[in-house]
Amino acid sequence: MNNRSLQQLDYLHILKTVASFAYTERAKETIKKSKPELVKKRIEHMLNEVYEASKILEINSSVPIHSLDDMSSYLEQAKKGLFLQPSQLQRVLSFLEHCRKLKVFMRDKEIAAPNVATYVQSIENMANIENEIARNLRNGQIDDHATPDLATIRRHLRIKRAEVREKAETMCRSKKLASYLQESIIVEKNGRFTIPIKKQFRSKVSGVIIDTSSSGATVFMEPKEVTALYDELNDLFAAESYEVETILYTLTSSVLDIEKELSMAIDIMHYYDVLFAKAKYGQSIDGSIPALNEEFLIHLDEARHPLLGEQAVPLSLTLGIHERALIIMGPNTGGKTVTLKTVGLLTLMAQTGLMIPAGSKTSLHVFQKLFVDIGDGQSIEQNLSTFSSRLTNIIHILETADDQTLVLVDELGSGTDPNEGMALAQVLLEQLFAKGATILATTHYRELKALSKTHDGFLNGSMEFDVNTLQPTYRLLLGEMGNSQAFDIAFKLGLHPTLINKARQLTSSPFDETRYSITDIDQNQKHRYENQLRTTSYIRTERKAKKSPVPLFKQGDNVTVSPYGTVGIVYKGPDEKGNYVVQIKGEKQRINHKRLTLHIRACELYPPNYDFDIIFKSVDYRKTKHKLERKHIEGQILREEE
Repeated sequence: MNNRSLQQLDYLHILKTVASFAYTERAKETIKKSKPELVKKRIEHMLNEVYEASKILEINSSVPIHSLDDMSSYLEQAKKGLFLQPSQLQRVLSFLEHCRKLKVFMRDKEIAAPNVATYVQSIENMANIENEIARNLRNGQIDDHATPDLATIRRHLRIKRAEVREKAETMCRSKKLASYLQESIIVEKNGRFTIPIKKQFRSKVSGVIIDTSSSGATVFMEPKEVTALYDELNDLFAAESYEVETILYTLTSSVLDIEKELSMAIDIMHYYDVLFAKAKYGQSIDGSIPALNEEFLIHLDEARHPLLGEQAVPLSLTLGIHERALIIMGPNTGGKTVTLKTVGLLTLMAQTGLMIPAGSKTSLHVFQKLFVDIGDGQSIEQNLSTFSSRLTNIIHILETADDQTLVLVDELGSGTDPNEGMALAQVLLEQLFAKGATILATTHYRELKALSKTHDGFLNGSMEFDVNTLQPTYRLLLGEMGNSQAFDIAFKLGLHPTLINKARQLTSSPFDETRYSITDIDQNQKHRYENQLRTTSYIRTERKAKKSPVPLFKQGDNVTVSPYGTVGIVYKGPDEKGNYVVQIKGEKQRINHKRLTLHIRACELYPPNYDFDIIFKSVDYRKTKHKLERKHIEGQILREEE
């Protein structure tokens, strides 16, 4: 599964969405790096796990998954001989509590999830270390009663600290210092008890200056009588620090003693996080578990593209029992490309162990390779046209494809001369089919529909178009679809049946002359139809009298040139004499409109806003035009090519 195919099918976007349901960063990264599996039993195991996980979520969606992103680093820190800080031990304690809660949570889930619920049994009982850490911690700090010695030291600290404060308050009330004080209050600065002395009297008081006010008018001094008491207090602080470090080293050592058990618990917690993220995503898209097969069967039951949400039109499709190549036709924006992407993306999702938005009857073949050719893929840097770039990709697919390959191709053969493009498209499809590949291809070439008649294994499809609303329904219809619906649409819009039947005579397809009849028209509309014919005759007379050219064709139209029946593509025109410039086999010729007959409209061959320079201009011309569109180049001139 190459990266180009994964990107064109929005597979990476799906993984990013799935990852958003994970709790830990490690699980998010694991999901984003997922790849489709190729072994059927492995995929079925993954899908069964997701199914069981979804059943657990239906019972209780609050799975006690812990954010384990720091746990591995804590173990590494401990192995380096560095003790864990109280805040870090608090995180370890939280993880141990979640492990215990997870075991309790899964205890009654074995009926709904006989496999997934038992994974938690691999987490060892770590209650002893959990209780030990909990006993020694309180509010993120080492508890006073962690050890008898620490309790004694901290009791003496409180007594000594109160003594220091009392001494400072006594001096603050002293009449001897009253005239020197800025205020008669005790101010704690940097953990020291000070009295505020007016700056000009600082030499009158014996002690140490701890701080100065922002204005500089006050100095905060610790009297020497208080400083003497602090020496005893500092000894107690040192004893407390030593005792706390001893406790932290002991607890860290206890954590390191269960390193193996913790590592296993971390891995299981991570596995659960990934699994339940997949299950939650499946629930968010109302997904189901598809069946897998090795019979080259693609059966989609009311499938939807996961990125379209409620706007997606359900797709039902069966391919692979008698046919393994589907040729889809239909108007632009009718849903052909979405159909290809839906089939490809759901195949990738299923092989990644994800639920898919489809009905329960869906069954997908496990493909070993999947290739996609959608979009222009144009590369200015490599001096490749759209056609050249896509053909390079198709050649690579042709070289690599085999009977375990799914190939999705959008508008095969487009971007070049229609006759040559159609011929190449047919040959490439035939060769891919001969190599055993399963193929879904979209096209505007009507000739490719004939493959279903001349080749066993080819199936035609068409995107439905509602002639009543004149809008695509985005539904795929399988089987022989007949001719284009352009005539039906024209009839619906009010074009005279005589003109429609005349147009049908210009096509090679058989038709029923009675299909469009004036007798079927509302009597109120007959006057309108009659005016169409009269107006046409009037316009022709007027134009002939003025000797004005008749604008019959647009750029890109495929025309037949009489009397030799040569096929060409309209480049520009008409001029004042009614002549068009027509490109025939790469050469441009000026031909009068009377010698030209429309073969295929440009709108049926090319997508909207198609760049016809690809057909009519040289590579050097397009390259120069691209450079000048980006920036001005001194002395560079774009010379128009005829």
